[in-house]
Amino acid sequence: MKKYLLLLIIASACSAQVQTQSTESSAEEEISKQLGNAVLWYQRSAEMRLAYYQAYQYGKLLLDNKLANSRNSKPPAIVLDIDETVLDNSPYEAWLINNGETYKTESWKKWTSEARAAALPGALEFVTYAKSRGVEVFYISNRTVQELDATLKNLKRENFPNASDAFVMLKTSASDKTERREKVLETHNVMVYLGDNLTDFSEEFADRESDMGFKLVDNKKDILLNNFVMLPNPMYGEWEGAIYDNNYGLSDEIKLKKRKEALIR
Repeated sequence: MKKYLLLLIIASACSAQVQTQSTESSAEEEISKQLGNAVLWYQRSAEMRLAYYQAYQYGKLLLDNKLANSRNSKPPAIVLDIDETVLDNSPYEAWLINNGETYKTESWKKWTSEARAAALPGALEFVTYAKSRGVEVFYISNRTVQELDATLKNLKRENFPNASDAFVMLKTSASDKTERREKVLETHNVMVYLGDNLTDFSEEFADRESDMGFKLVDNKKDILLNNFVMLPNPMYGEWEGAIYDNNYGLSDEIKLKKRKEALIR
């Protein structure tokens, strides 16, 4: 009898574990599916192309204005993010959808190691123009330093200037880009920052509180408009983290729940 009860307990525990794994798997697949429209828009809409062209044209206007009015003795520079700013990683997002998965470090690094992300519309033309005006180009990305060689290879493949470790500053430990931006500011006058996340301009925008950062953007609107160019990225970003209370460690089930709760009805 005791042996029978022990077997029953073990069987129940195994069943519960399988059910939990199944629930977690289905939640991950659902989040992966929800990525579909965003990736389709990013890859297949003419509107996306124009949005990038417009953003980089605005960057050019800002740069020209800053150069015409600068009294700073330091040489001018621009600072750009890499992913979804100059390089298109949407094929990785499409892979996640096709495999029913969400972002994982292992699959991401496998993608970046292939060094085949294409240049985004307007990006190469903009940095080439900046170089022609005597403006130095720096790339600050939260790719890890272990991805440096592949990143440089990818940038060179797409003919981006300054594809060297002197100008490409990747993450060592902290995602906060402040220290790396300040390092550039020690030697250069940064005219324009460009990125697909607000923290590509300032870490101040990492804490979005309950209003998702809306009030902070409204209060800093003039500073942002005069110094930062925002590239469109509906696929992922810190806007999503804000929905999760900046806790990406939540289970996929809870993430799904929070996504639905965040919708305005």
